[in-house]
Formats: sequence, C-alpha cells, structure tokens
Amino acid sequence: MRTRDRVPWWIVAIDILVITMSSLLGYWLRYDVQLFREISYYHPIPAYVPLWLLFIVLTLVSFRIDGVYSQWGRRPWLEQVYRITNSIAKSVVVLLAITFLFQPLLYSRLLLIEAGVIAVMLFSAMRLVHRWALGKLRARGKGVRRVMIIGAGEVGRTVMRTLVAHPELGYQIVGFADDDPQKGQTDIGRFRALGSTDNLADLIEREGIDSVIITLPWMYHRKILCIVRECERRNVSAQIVPDLFQLSLSRVDVDEVGGIPLIGVREVGFSRTALVVKRAIDIVGSLVFLVVGWPILALIALAIRIDSPGPVVFRQTRVGKAGRTFEMYKFRSMRQGAEEELDELRDLNEAQGPIFKMRNDPRVTRVGWFLRRSSLDELPQLFNVLRGDMSLVGPRPPIPAEVENYLPWHKKRLEVYPGLTGLWQVSGRSLLSFDEQVLLDVYYIENWSVWLDIRILLSTIPQILRMDGAY
Repeated sequence: MRTRDRVPWWIVAIDILVITMSSLLGYWLRYDVQLFREISYYHPIPAYVPLWLLFIVLTLVSFRIDGVYSQWGRRPWLEQVYRITNSIAKSVVVLLAITFLFQPLLYSRLLLIEAGVIAVMLFSAMRLVHRWALGKLRARGKGVRRVMIIGAGEVGRTVMRTLVAHPELGYQIVGFADDDPQKGQTDIGRFRALGSTDNLADLIEREGIDSVIITLPWMYHRKILCIVRECERRNVSAQIVPDLFQLSLSRVDVDEVGGIPLIGVREVGFSRTALVVKRAIDIVGSLVFLVVGWPILALIALAIRIDSPGPVVFRQTRVGKAGRTFEMYKFRSMRQGAEEELDELRDLNEAQGPIFKMRNDPRVTRVGWFLRRSSLDELPQLFNVLRGDMSLVGPRPPIPAEVENYLPWHKKRLEVYPGLTGLWQVSGRSLLSFDEQVLLDVYYIENWSVWLDIRILLSTIPQILRMDGAY
C-alpha cells in the first residue's frame, strides 16, 4: 500500500527555521525593544542556544504527538492552527518549568512566552501560504489523487459531496462503480458511472486510479475484502467508509475507553439554539447590507428603469423550506414577457438536470447582463431574508417546476431555508452541474456551523468581483 500523507522533509526543515527565527525575534523583543517590561540585565545569545535547541526538539516531538504532521496538507487551516498552538504551548510550559527549577535567574521567562506567540503566528501564516499555493496547484490538476468510489448509494454520495466541498484536500473523483445496474450506469454530474466492480482491475489501470474509497454496506464484507486485495495487488490505496452512514446519520463522534474505540452518532439537523443564532445573523446581516448598500440599490433601480420598460423588481414563486412556496424578489434582468418565451428556448438549455441555464440568453437586457454577472440582481432578496422566507446562506430556492423533477435525494436540499448565497455559489456557481450543486447543498445542511456561514459570506465577495461562472 502507498504511504499516505507523509510530511515532506523540507517542511520539517522549514519548521526548524521558523522555531529558530521565533526564538531570535523573542530575544530581540525582550532585550532590545524591551516589550511589556524593562530590564536592567543582559544575557548574550550564546547563553540561550541550549534552551533554543531544546525548544526545537520539544516542538517537533509535540508536533508528531499532536498530529500536526499527520494527514499533511489535508487538514483545514483552523485545525492546523489549533494543533500547532497546542503543541507550542506545551513546549513553552515545559521550558518554563525547566528554567524555573534549574536556572531561575539566567533565562527570561517572558522571552520564552514571546517566542512561543511569535512561533504560532509564523507557523499559522506559513501554513496559510502553503495552503493557498497548494490550492492553486491542485486547481490546475497538479498534486491531486485520482479517486474511484465503490458504491453509488447514500454513503457514496456523502463521500462525493464531502470531497466536492473540500477541493483543498486534493482528491479528484474520476467516477464510481456499482454492481447495481440502475446506479452503476447513470452519471452523477461530472462523476462518471464506470460500471460494475467486476472489471475493477481494468478500471484502475485505464483511469490511472491512485485511491479507491469503498462505501459498500457491511453485508458485502466478502466483496469488500476482494476489492481491498485487488487494490493491494495494484499498489493502490484502499479506504473503507464505516457503514454507520447507512443510518442516514452524517456526524460521528469517536471516543475511547481503555483503548477501546467507541463510536457515537448524532442525528443531522439544526438545533433550536442553532436556528436562533442563524436567524439573528440573518436579521442583523440583512439590515446592515440594506443600510450600507441602499445607494447601490437606488442606482440599480434607476439603471433598470432607463434601460428597458417594465417593473424594476421581478417577483417569482419559489419553493422554500419543507416545500412551502413564497414570492421571491429580484432585480429584473430580462425583458418583459421573458417567462412566456421560455418554452421556445428549452432545446438550447446548457444545464443538466431540472434547471434551465443559457449562457447567451437573448431575453437578458443590457443592464441585466451586468446584474447577472455580478449577482447584484439578487440584492432584493435581502427583504426575503428579513421576512423569514430565506436566509443569508443556504441552498438556492428552486421554482416549483424544477422540484417536480427532483430525484428523492435532491429533495434533502428543501430541509432548510433557502439562501441568498450558498456553498456551491462560492465553488463554481453555474459552472457546476445540478447534481454537484445538490451535493454541496446537502453537505452544507449536514455540516452547518456559524463559522461555515461566515466563510461562505466572506468567500462570496471575491467570487462576485471576479464574475466567474454566473450567467
């Protein structure tokens, strides 16, 4: 089997340099700048060298114990920062104890604390730059692992939406295989149906597979073992997803008692507290956007009025939470009567699934083209958010005709309030297929947090400025 996520040697070398630099900066702040407290004594740098060498050793050992180097390049940045902070804090505490017991007058304990804080800041910045550079390379198809998923059921789709939501992990889903003819022959968005697992060896060779993720139920344990052995013969990594996902539960808590792993499960959904917090964010956020952005709203309304006849605001029936319909507001971006012309353009639809998308829609006005590209036509939906029909972040509200053509697993996106922006809007917008959009919407529902909402809102701004994938 292939070695997974081993940290490159040069990362360890850079970490040693970062710890050394942090120690020198801490020395400079303590003796030259004399930050926080002035001192009258002075100890030269050579006196601190033994302590700094110990700092390097303790930090690297703590990094190894706390998993800083495990799953290298695949952990979220905030989780990396947490693990780094925890490791450096423990190293500094040990150094403080040593200096207090053996050399209380020689070493400045404030210097050690300053060096630790600087180390956390430098490591965090370095990991952020590395993450950004790695993301750019992976977006160009470099350094990615080609993955095939075995099983196209709910577990398989859970894995798909997780990997789609986290492109920084560096997994490229080539396709999926399933022995069920109904599942193994139908593509899911850009993810190709590769047929049954009977020709697994040929698929691995033909598609250049690096890793196989098995999502079959445990009742097929013999089949799973055969797949694992075939992967071993082909020198391909094989990973098995626990069958807990068959219970339609997406969050797993792992605990340990005396070395025995205990796995607990939690139902997916928003708690009452989460709903209150999310609603508070919606009200405050929409009010702030409306108060600050009213001049932009007024200018857009004036431009629409001058550009073409018709109302400034377009009203359309959409489907919200639990299938309830509501009237959604948008700045009008098409000429009057555009909805009546839709049937004439059905054959020119460029989108997959039950939605209609057309890059050069002749019904769009001149001002409407800019509004759509910049997503400014969505701004009136802030009033929908205030009314409680929508949220700032969530799946986009579909029209009733689209919902009528939903597959059963598509309807899960209707379990929450629709949003002004969402995870797929910051992950490709209209360039994604409908199935991929739904995968990201379901991932959002199952993994919601306040931080995720904030991240999506902040990511929406540069996405709008780049005008990528919107039409």
